[in-house]
Amino acid sequence: MAIKRFHGESRGRCRAVVNSGLVYAVATDTSSGKSVAEQTRRTLEALEKTLLEAGSGKGGLLQATVYLRDMSTKAEMDAVWCDWVGGEENWPQRACVGADLAGADLVEIVVTAAQT
Repeated sequence: MAIKRFHGESRGRCRAVVNSGLVYAVATDTSSGKSVAEQTRRTLEALEKTLLEAGSGKGGLLQATVYLRDMSTKAEMDAVWCDWVGGEENWPQRACVGADLAGADLVEIVVTAAQT
């Protein structure tokens, strides 16, 4: 099966890659919102757009890793995540990790999803 790459604005990496019915995607808030909630909302909007473009969606989510600059903001991020992801039929296996993110990024989300 051919590998399909969805290029983004950043040189040297893709916002998604599809192979063998799986979508591997990543997103951040490119406008660098001021709060974790705002950045999470925008990141998830970008992620959903990418997933749909790649033939998947929230219902295809298998795994997610959320990277936060400050783990004390996890509850704020989680509230936005839970509103976005919807019912338990969409819940992926998820981890949340503290990380030294680039620039003004407060959150970055990486997912694996099945094409639906």
